[in-house]
Order: sequence, then C-alpha cells, then structure tokens
Amino acid sequence: MNEPLVGPEFGSYAPGEVKWLLKDLSHVDLEADVSVREKRIQSGEAHYAESLPIEYQPDQAYRDLFETVLAESAPRLARAVGTVMDLVLAERGSDITLVSLARAGTPIGILMRRWAQQTRGLTLPHYAVSIVRGKGIDSVALDYLAHHHDSENVVFVDGWTGKGAIARELDTALTEYHEAGGAKFDSDLAVLADPGHCVRTYGTRDDFLIASACLNSTVSGLVSRTVLNDTLIGPGDFHGAKFYADLADVDVSNRLLDVVSAEFDSVRGAAADSLAAVLDSGRTPTWAGWESVEKVQAEYGISTVNFVKPGVGETTRVLLRRLPWKVLVRELEAPEHAHIRLLAQARGVPVEVVPDLAYSCVGLIKDIT
Repeated sequence: MNEPLVGPEFGSYAPGEVKWLLKDLSHVDLEADVSVREKRIQSGEAHYAESLPIEYQPDQAYRDLFETVLAESAPRLARAVGTVMDLVLAERGSDITLVSLARAGTPIGILMRRWAQQTRGLTLPHYAVSIVRGKGIDSVALDYLAHHHDSENVVFVDGWTGKGAIARELDTALTEYHEAGGAKFDSDLAVLADPGHCVRTYGTRDDFLIASACLNSTVSGLVSRTVLNDTLIGPGDFHGAKFYADLADVDVSNRLLDVVSAEFDSVRGAAADSLAAVLDSGRTPTWAGWESVEKVQAEYGISTVNFVKPGVGETTRVLLRRLPWKVLVRELEAPEHAHIRLLAQARGVPVEVVPDLAYSCVGLIKDIT
C-alpha cells in the first residue's frame, strides 16, 4: 500500500500537521497557459484535473493586501474554526480522523486540528485527499484510510461551499464506493463557511473572506491542485500533485496558520456563543446557493452552471487560475472583496454591481468554445 507524503520532502507544512495521500508528480511538466488549458477543457478535449494552470503570482501590492486581510480577518477565522471543530466534537466525539479535501480544505483541516489540540488537548490524525468534480474522490486513498482508521469516524473537511458541487460529489462518490464493496464513510462535510447552505456542519454561513482563498499554492503548503491523469496515475496510485519548492521565498502557508491560531485563546468565548447559535438554528441544507447560481446563469445566458462561481473564495479562484469573463458584486466597495477588485483590475476583468445578489460576489468564467 502507498505511503503518505509529508513535509518538508513534500509540501511546506510540518510532518505532524498533515499527511498527503497523494502521488508526487513534482518532476512532471503539467502546467499549461491558462487560455490554452481553458479552451481544451471547455471543448471537452481534456478534463480540468488532467493538467495544471500556470500559477498566477500576484504583485507586491496584492501580497501586501493579503497581509492586511490576514491580520484583520484572523479573529473571525479563528472563531469559525473553533465553532466548526467544536460542532464536530459535539456530534462525532473525539475519536475521529480529519480528512481534508486537497487543497482548499487542507489549511482549514490543519487549523481545526490545532484548535482541538490547543483548546481540548486532543491530538487528531489529519490527512489530505483528492476529490475531482465529475470523477469522484480518490478510492485508493479511501482504501488507505479504511485500512488504518475506523472509516465511520472519518470527518471530511473543506474550506467553504460555493454552489455545493463538491458536497454533492462527495456524497455520490462515497455511496458508490460503499456499494462497490468498500468501507462505509460519513459524507457529512465540515466547512468553515457555508454561504451556499449546502451542508449542516459549518463555522458560519456568512460569505466572508477566508484568507487562504486569496492565493494558490503559496498559502496551501506549496502544493498544487490535485491531478488525475491516466498516463500518470495507475490503478493502485493515489491521485497526484506537485510540490512547488521553488516558491519557498513567497510561501505564507505557515504564517497564515500561526496568525490565526494565535487568536484561539481570545475567541474561545465567542466560538462557544457561535456554536450555541448554530446548534439552535435550522441546519438542514436548503441548497439556496444553487438556485441563485441558476438564476445568474439564466440572466447572463451562460451555457453551463460550471461557469458560475459564487462566493468570495470561488470568485478569487476564478481570477487566480481560470479565464474570467466578469465579476458580479453586491456592493462595489465591500471590504471582503478588496483583493478581488485588485485582481480584476490587474487582469482587465469588468466588475458589475448587482444589488440583489445572493452572495457577496460571483465570478463568471469566459465561454471560449
């Protein structure tokens, strides 16, 4: 059976923070120009997970803004981390294994693990696995987890929900895995923010800025998006990813973790209040976000719902690694997307105000087919 990858040999996180259930593809040239890659994906010639975008490296002004965003949002992030982690512990107990969905879920999983350790004295196992829209979760990684841990005590973690595509993908994939003879996993996804109302385990449903969404690998342990390519990933392999060791001089992955976890003690009371509010609320997913996305799709004549990326995190990712068409915002000067306005300006992407937008902002991908 394959063994996990750990830092510093793979990624910039310390070995105890996370074990990556991935195949190291650092030596493979997988990057393509964004426009070329986008055309191949949209034409159906290639799946988005078969290659990697060339990682956009923002200028110094944007990196300075990240530092400001991180400092200002750290208490709110810490509170949401504490809320979702304590919610998980309240409902699932302390004999659990955290499994982040790479890569957006990974820094959140590490922060949740740190909260459990720092405030509850618990040392929880934590892994990162790949899930690919349209392809499912890595079944070889699930085999590994079932072999080493009680599968029913695995808690899957992600950063945030957009329209809920990954939450649906996870549920479908875990059901198919079990029906095919695999172990039974709980598909309840724990996220820091659930603006799409897609899950029942969350730290907040506010569409607010999560600093780890502002950058690519340099805030995610220097690890690329995950790769699922038949020429590189065999039947017994984990899904793959690259370690961008050459970006070490601009890596802020551990800085984000340390700044947020430094706030844990000061937000314990606030997190307890948030937990009580979540437990008292209607937590059943309504999928309201998906409905609003379909409305935007219809109003703007967009060919597929996959080109509509709602919420601060998803809009940021459109600007960082896709071919953006335009950005819709509810309020032009909202502080939670100052970085989005800066990215949009740098890439020449128009920003349009839509006052009745269900999310703080929505990113639209350009249709080039």
